Amino acid sequence: MPPLRIAIDAMGGDYGPRATVSGAALALAQKPGANVTLYGRRHLLDVELSRLPAILAHVRDRIDVIEAGDSLPANMTPSRILRDTFNGSLYASLDALRSGDACACVSAEHTGAIMALARRDVGMLDNVARPAISAAIPTVSQKPCYMLDLGANVDVRAEHLVDFAIMGAAMVRLVDGVQLPKVGLLNVGTESSKGERRVREADMLLRASEHTRFEYVGYMEGDALFTGNTDVAICDGMVGNVALKSSEGLARMLGERLRGEFQIGWYARTVGWLAKPVLRRFMQELNPVRYNGASFLGLRSTVVKSHGNAQAEGFAYAVRRAMDEAAMNLPERLMS
Repeated sequence: MPPLRIAIDAMGGDYGPRATVSGAALALAQKPGANVTLYGRRHLLDVELSRLPAILAHVRDRIDVIEAGDSLPANMTPSRILRDTFNGSLYASLDALRSGDACACVSAEHTGAIMALARRDVGMLDNVARPAISAAIPTVSQKPCYMLDLGANVDVRAEHLVDFAIMGAAMVRLVDGVQLPKVGLLNVGTESSKGERRVREADMLLRASEHTRFEYVGYMEGDALFTGNTDVAICDGMVGNVALKSSEGLARMLGERLRGEFQIGWYARTVGWLAKPVLRRFMQELNPVRYNGASFLGLRSTVVKSHGNAQAEGFAYAVRRAMDEAAMNLPERLMS
């Protein structure tokens, strides 16, 4: 079996090549059966490659560099992005995916740009009208809950939410081996009369259809995302994005407050020193970096979005997710 090749938009994100090059190398160190191609300004990428630590030197021969343009301006609209002939790094990496030179693509560009170009250049699976962004969030049961959509579609119909449920459940079966995933519909309450019209219509469609490959558990409120009782949470892109970013902000706030509390007085510092190993594990479990990498489900090939503010470690998680999904040929198996 030939090695996987992942196309990396190396200029995207807040940190650009400083994060993408090191992140790709970190991912390769854990995935010996993969290669990457970095698309971007060669002179900048070569500088970052030369700065890789000695411990990553063995992956250098699995990294190729192809000259491409810069990242997209943040204020470019999707319509202008589609009209533009700008040879940016995102264009080049998605073109590699379209032409078969890569089996997955990772980018930290903004969501609208990735979605617009990926739908045009990669294409959609048959019978899927909209792609949905999916990512895992931590739960008290230590198994993830996958939420979708996280920002690709703000305005959706009930049928789109049903598609999201089918794709999300299929992903959990394939990625985590859950034979009968539990799927919930995120809503403002669990009563049947609550929620906006499209959510109520999606609920009726899911209850009326006979889905033998997942269990529809009905409405779920926001706090249920973190219980671990549901494998997939379905919502529109705005609701999902707000919920995800709020949970990430809460995790960071908790970490800062805990560190601050254990610095108040000698007794607190002593307790903090004794509890340091437990706190370290706790904060590592909540660290949003571990859950970086959101898949665009519904596309014909694997496209993974990294957080724009991810540094090398976070970007590596996104690259590894792309490698895992490409290895199992996830897109083609989603609707089978």
